[in-house]
Amino acid sequence: MPQPNRRDTVLLTVTSDTLVAADLGPRTRADDRAGDREKGPYRRLFAVPGARAFTAGNLVARLPMGMLSVSAVVMIAGTRGSYALAGAVTATGLAATAVVAPWIARLVDRYGQARVALPATVFAVLGSLALLLCVRHDAPAWTLFASYAATATTPNTGGMSRARWTHLLKGDAEALHTANSFEQAADELCFMLGPVLAAFLCGALFPEAGTLVGAVLLLAGVVLFTAQRSTEPPVLRRAPARAPFRAPGMRPLLAVCLATGAVFGAMEVVTLAFADARGHGSAAGVVLGLQAAGSCAAGLLYGAVRPAGSARSRLSWCLVAMTALMVLPLLAAGLTGSLLVLAGALLLAGMATAPTMVTTMTLVQRCTPEGRLNEGMTLAVTGLLGGIACGSAVGGWAVEHASATAGYGVPVVASATALTVSVALFGRPGSGRSNRSPSGR
Repeated sequence: MPQPNRRDTVLLTVTSDTLVAADLGPRTRADDRAGDREKGPYRRLFAVPGARAFTAGNLVARLPMGMLSVSAVVMIAGTRGSYALAGAVTATGLAATAVVAPWIARLVDRYGQARVALPATVFAVLGSLALLLCVRHDAPAWTLFASYAATATTPNTGGMSRARWTHLLKGDAEALHTANSFEQAADELCFMLGPVLAAFLCGALFPEAGTLVGAVLLLAGVVLFTAQRSTEPPVLRRAPARAPFRAPGMRPLLAVCLATGAVFGAMEVVTLAFADARGHGSAAGVVLGLQAAGSCAAGLLYGAVRPAGSARSRLSWCLVAMTALMVLPLLAAGLTGSLLVLAGALLLAGMATAPTMVTTMTLVQRCTPEGRLNEGMTLAVTGLLGGIACGSAVGGWAVEHASATAGYGVPVVASATALTVSVALFGRPGSGRSNRSPSGR
């Protein structure tokens, strides 16, 4: 007796007065993908088993990243009466992070997120608590530097989250694009809400409240995040010999990160000075928050659309847009002098930063050797932090020696520098040269 075709088997049966037809053929992966596409990109993303759990823990752990430095400045300046001391302590912590963070990330890649991130976080939290106690009990100034430097062991929670997405979405470039966009939007949200929460806690409760709450949130978030073992990337028994820094294409991308960080650092310092010069210093946080809000919204929107062209070509286009939009705050400050107009200009300018960072991080992921992803992502973050420090210094110099309005030229120059590096490496947008490397898919 001939067997029916199993791929197109249909069962017909009659129940009472109803004819029932059922397709018994096996579902294919194409069928599954077609069904998934009926959902929105973010619904598909968080339908991945375990995604919601590790994301929730990671967001809790990431919020203190925008709290701890602000809390330290408010706490030290409020009790010691010296912003110079507060700035020097936080700068020391930033320098220590630039040295220690890649080393912590290398250990995470080698031994796993749970085995390294949790003890590293505990050590960092102890550093924050030591800083709190030293400030509270009027300890010598050198103890503040030593305590805050210990917080440099804080793991790169954003990089670990991106590493999980890369592991879970391997081979699905479109879904990974959405995941990277979400992660960048989450970064912007945390850096927007973190300083506001820190300032509120320190002002409404006591000067040490921001540091204390930030330390508790960091530890709780990392505990929740590392407890999700089912989504943790596997550890390679033998890490590749090539370090991420030496990988082809990585160093120019780090230069782009450095220049992009300078945009952020300069914009913050110059905006604070501009608002203060017009007697509205307390409104500077809200104005900067609008820039972060624009970036957050653009990041989510960017993740909802299907990427077109190669990632390298997209990076050049994003940098073109960022350079053009960074002119808006300069024009708003120079032509109107209005803080309200400047706020609108910063909202628009911020919309170019998230797509730029999403595309940069995508290329960093592709350039990083397998098994060293956390280290590669942390190098990119270290480049951003270095750029923020440089941008803050140059922006402050421009404000002091010229004016706050002239200071808005620094972000324009920094973004143009990032664009120049991108064009020199990948070619002009749409030139076709960016498609030569497989990492530029």
